[in-house]
Amino acid sequence: MRNAAREAALNIIFAQQFNTDCFDALKKKVFKQFKLEKEEDARFADDLIATVEKNRTELIAGIEDACHHYKENRINPMDKSILLIAMAEIRYFNEIPPVVSVSEATGLAKKYSTEKSADFVNGVLSGVINTK
Repeated sequence: MRNAAREAALNIIFAQQFNTDCFDALKKKVFKQFKLEKEEDARFADDLIATVEKNRTELIAGIEDACHHYKENRINPMDKSILLIAMAEIRYFNEIPPVVSVSEATGLAKKYSTEKSADFVNGVLSGVINTK
């Protein structure tokens, strides 16, 4: 399922903000934890992670533009990870409708972040897709 793949990717992208060592071991453990047993689910998570890493500078710039008053270092690390995934989907995964990416990101924020994060993530991403 793509939901589990997104959650796995989120956990890895979040962890990479603090420690870039042991990537393969972490990925293996997280994929197992989220039961990404189907090849297509693991590939989707891998593609998300790789897209975020390859385009991190551009994605961060897009997030900062959409946030107007916030620089990257002022954004909650979990919210930033969620926004990176959603921005990557919106910009590089044309088969995923942007509203789906926003909805999924809002759900991740509700599950993994602060009480106000879902509204923040939704607002940032809504601004991104409305200017796209």
